[in-house]
Amino acid sequence: MSSASSQRAFTAQLKKIYIWYTGGFLFFLVALAILEQFGMPRQWIGYIFLLATVLLYAGIGVMSRTSDASEYYVAGRRVPAVFNGMATGADWMSAASFIGMAGTLYLQGYSGLAFIMGWTGGYVLVALFLAPYLRKFGQFTIPDFLGARYGGNTARFVGVLIAILCSFVYVVAQIYGVGLITARLTGLSFEVGVFVGLAGILVCSFLGGMKAVTWTQVAQYIILIVAYMIPVVWLSIKHTGIPIPQLVYGSVLEKVSARETELLDAKTPAGAKEAEVRKMFADRASAAEARLKGLPGSFDSEKATLQKTLDDAKAANAPSDVLASAQKALDSYPKDAAAAKAAWTKDAAVKSRAGPPLKHGEAFPAKDEKARDIARKNFLALIFCLMVGTAALPHILMRYYTTPSVKEARDSVFWSLFFIFLLYFTAPALAVLVKFDIYTLLVGSEFAKLPAWVASWSKVDPSLLSIVDVNKDGIVQLAEIAIGGDIVVLATPEIAGLPYVISGLVAAGGLAAALSTADGLLLTIANALSHDLYYKMINPNASTATRVGVSKAFLLIVALAAAYVASLKVADILFLVSAAFSLAAAGFFPALVLGIFWKRTTSIAAVLGMLAGVSITFYYMATTQPWMRGLFGVTSPIADNMWWDIAPISAGVFGVPLGFAIILIVSLITPAPKREVQELVEHVRYPNIVGDTMNTQGR
Repeated sequence: MSSASSQRAFTAQLKKIYIWYTGGFLFFLVALAILEQFGMPRQWIGYIFLLATVLLYAGIGVMSRTSDASEYYVAGRRVPAVFNGMATGADWMSAASFIGMAGTLYLQGYSGLAFIMGWTGGYVLVALFLAPYLRKFGQFTIPDFLGARYGGNTARFVGVLIAILCSFVYVVAQIYGVGLITARLTGLSFEVGVFVGLAGILVCSFLGGMKAVTWTQVAQYIILIVAYMIPVVWLSIKHTGIPIPQLVYGSVLEKVSARETELLDAKTPAGAKEAEVRKMFADRASAAEARLKGLPGSFDSEKATLQKTLDDAKAANAPSDVLASAQKALDSYPKDAAAAKAAWTKDAAVKSRAGPPLKHGEAFPAKDEKARDIARKNFLALIFCLMVGTAALPHILMRYYTTPSVKEARDSVFWSLFFIFLLYFTAPALAVLVKFDIYTLLVGSEFAKLPAWVASWSKVDPSLLSIVDVNKDGIVQLAEIAIGGDIVVLATPEIAGLPYVISGLVAAGGLAAALSTADGLLLTIANALSHDLYYKMINPNASTATRVGVSKAFLLIVALAAAYVASLKVADILFLVSAAFSLAAAGFFPALVLGIFWKRTTSIAAVLGMLAGVSITFYYMATTQPWMRGLFGVTSPIADNMWWDIAPISAGVFGVPLGFAIILIVSLITPAPKREVQELVEHVRYPNIVGDTMNTQGR
């Protein structure tokens, strides 16, 4: 049988397998829904979803286990375009996309569209500048290309370091999402959930590498897209009567805008209550800031005052309730100045809740023109970083090594964008529909009758959801709701009043999104260490079995390290993911694009450009992102370290131009590359000529 016929037969077999798989999954969902109606406990449903999905992925991993280098690193280069598009979609639909996207749109409104525009626009750059050319080159990893294009191991080693840096930051965010979902499904603590979920990640990538990860990701995409669509379609029917939320949520947005106007108008009863709560937050924040400025004296004087109050009450034989109150006030006071600083810093942070809520449909809302310009500037900078970062993320670019040909690589970029579009086109609708539910049904309700989902999510992590009766009127005001973007999607079924089985489905979808991306990222790091560092630079004579074994060992070590960092909750999912994009953009994009399109690019120029781009990006984040500033001991005010008011999430806007500039300048003043390197560029530049892979590379 010819190679083409064999590939067609393989594709037809895959279609049959995944059609049966989809039907079986829907049957499983209906069966669980029926069992819930017959009284199956919710916790059992959570455990069943967790176990069933993890066992499914484990089964695919076991069936796909391999020690063949080509199968382990690039799935044998025979993944059809449609299936590679689905796998890339799952690889791409990280916890940030599935969990964080709609949550960001809920919290930021119009400004959150930067993520959708940047992430989808990035695939245009992938198709135009990178995917077909890297597939023509062949090989296994991005550092492979850097090593061959720029000659020697220096560029390869720098590529390994950058791949590890951006992928590790990204994978921490995914494992954080895994912990969040596992905790919600099982009732385990977040920290334990992180390591339980880690087992689900390892069963796929550890056994079969890219082969197992690819077929698992196709299965995971089917689960996550079904899980994402059902709740939002239900909400659309609930509020508009039409099951196409992407087309009709505009009418709901109008109602949200009207409700926002009511809540912001102090002349209305609801608006007056909102203004009262916001003033209380402002007063609390001001008092905390004054206390912080007076440390340590403020701590000593207040503690002395509380002690004197208690002593005076005892001396005056005050009633027992007065004594108890004075004793309680003293006992609840911070034990020392350090504890006081932590508590008062937390109180000062409520200043952010003292301002009016952002209007969902307003572009660049700000108090003055200067602030509006800053918001507009950061909006564009974020789009730039996400677009360029998309085109430089090694775990995404690696997927285009797995197709049978250059044409399939191009086609798979189209399918990737299509499958990603399905979710991204739906996220804005979900955010608006959930906001309408909360603004109209939760806001204005009685604290005594809060829905069950509020209590259940507050137990998972109080920092993700907190509703406190600040003004003691027994009625929920919008300002009294502190909700984190990371739970908006996961809580949507409960907010919409759907059966708990749909909550389990959405959690399973979020788990699939996080697991699929985590698998790809861990494989990227492990492959960079085993293939590029160990095999290419340390032990070129290593056998195939040894190389694969080393990759698995590195994968396990990196996974445990990432899980530990994720358990510390160093930052939210969206910042970690966006930081990875900026680092990848600054580190890889200039060297990859110029390496493909400009034969004059030299090795030393590429190395210096990569190092300069990623270094300036990391430096800017370290001096402007609050938790990183503490980690690196930066004490100067944040404003002193910000350049042109650019947020740390968009630090790549400095690294990418610097990388291009250094590569261009240094290339012009250093000797041109050798003739064989220039011939390699010519070969890669024309991806449609006969011969898809670099046969000279010893594969």
